[in-house]
Amino acid sequence: MYSDSTGGNNRPPHTLMKPALACLFFCAVLIPGLFAADPAITSESVPYPTLGSVERLDPALDALIGPDAKIEKLGEGFHWAEGPIWVPAKDALLFSDVPENRVYRWKAGEGISVFLEPSGFTGTVYNGRERGSNGLTLDAQGRLVLCQHGDRRVARLASDGKTFETLVDRTDGKHFSSPNDLCFDRAGNLFFTDPPYGLPSDKKQETDFNGVYRLSTEGKLTVITRDMERPNGAALSPDEHTLYVGSTDDMTPVIMAYALDKTGAVISQRVFFDATMLIAKTKRHGGFDGLKVDTQGNLWTSGPGGILIISPEGKHLGTILTGRATANCTFGEADGHTLFMTADHTLLRIKTKTKGAAR
Repeated sequence: MYSDSTGGNNRPPHTLMKPALACLFFCAVLIPGLFAADPAITSESVPYPTLGSVERLDPALDALIGPDAKIEKLGEGFHWAEGPIWVPAKDALLFSDVPENRVYRWKAGEGISVFLEPSGFTGTVYNGRERGSNGLTLDAQGRLVLCQHGDRRVARLASDGKTFETLVDRTDGKHFSSPNDLCFDRAGNLFFTDPPYGLPSDKKQETDFNGVYRLSTEGKLTVITRDMERPNGAALSPDEHTLYVGSTDDMTPVIMAYALDKTGAVISQRVFFDATMLIAKTKRHGGFDGLKVDTQGNLWTSGPGGILIISPEGKHLGTILTGRATANCTFGEADGHTLFMTADHTLLRIKTKTKGAAR
């Protein structure tokens, strides 16, 4: 989803490349081999430039992010970067560029390259701006699973590395709008959200709500909730008893917590964190888009200002201030202590003292 750093959640697409990037692209077309064909494909340059800062609101943050931690920029020039996931088998990060219908790969020592195209729309005509994949994850076998806006489904990348296998594309015979984010539990059940951000202008929304769903290992689809106006990022607590879902609705900037029983049914629900006062106080913008949970149960979520770190009790410990609209994050690298962040047209990372909760 687009998250406007200057206002609401429907950030206008970039209709023109920056002049310097446009020049590089033009030269690449006329002089093959001189530059990469896409401005987002960069060679590895170390040390990486740094930006932003870490706002520390509680001493507990020091146990999660060291005082000397820096935000590094690994690449830039994307249209809207989203859905990062670390792939141990490739020792690399994959992430979506939603409008460009691509998945990129970042690998230390090699930089950024196109991994998959198309990623979310396999048709011919799409009258919208968010046609590509959004959230990415891995199943228990390490296969890539994608939320595909343009094809309006959750799909798995086939063994040929090019085509897709549909996992689910409708509820009660009605097509989804544009599945956005997703996560598996350890048993293999899939949770995902379906806001309308990727629905093209010439297609009507078929469902009468924007849902959060659970797809069981047996293929049974259950509605977790139909009450959120704009459900977006989704993640499970380490014990898998709670599903967190971020709302990118301007009127309700909250993260909801859904208590689950052993079958995945909702026992109760509550507002886990409400950013209304934070936004009023800081004048920062950015919705609760993508989120992840660490091994200690802390939430790392996009939100006003960048990436918010929130304790399991709902206390705001601090914010990684990226200085730009920030969509999503994930933990990765060999030791699991690196937080990667997709922030507007950039890919960022910061070293942490914690790891993502294992799925």
